Amino acid sequence: MACFLVPTAEALVISAVKKAESVKEKKNPGASGEAKAEKIPFSRKLSWLTGLLWGGAFLLAFEHVWHGEVVPFFPFLTAASNPEDAAEMLHEMATTGVTMAAAVTVVWIGMLAASAIIERRARKAREAKEGA
Repeated sequence: MACFLVPTAEALVISAVKKAESVKEKKNPGASGEAKAEKIPFSRKLSWLTGLLWGGAFLLAFEHVWHGEVVPFFPFLTAASNPEDAAEMLHEMATTGVTMAAAVTVVWIGMLAASAIIERRARKAREAKEGA
C-alpha cells in the first residue's frame, strides 16, 4: 500500500548527504593526477545508492498506482481513508518497505566492495608500472 515511501524517504536523506559530500569534495579536492583517477569519489558512490533507491521507489509507486492503492485525490493512499487499513499500511511500511530499502542498501554495499577491489587492483598495477 505504501511500502514505496520508505525507500523514498531513504533516497531523500541520502540525496541530501550526497549533496553535502559533493560540496565538501569540491572544497577539498585532495590528491590529483593518476591516483585521483583510480579513486571513485564518495559522492559518486552515493549517487549509485540514490539511483537504486529512486528507481525502486518509482517502480513500487507505479505498481501501487496500477493496482489502485494510490489515487490522484486526497488522501492519495486508499489505505489512509479508514483506521483499520491505515494500521495495515503502517505494518506493510515497517516490514516490506524497510526490508526493500535494506536490501537495496546491502546491494549497494556489495557494489562498494567490488569498486574497492577494482580500485586496489588499479593502484597496484600503477605502482608496478612505476616500479618497472
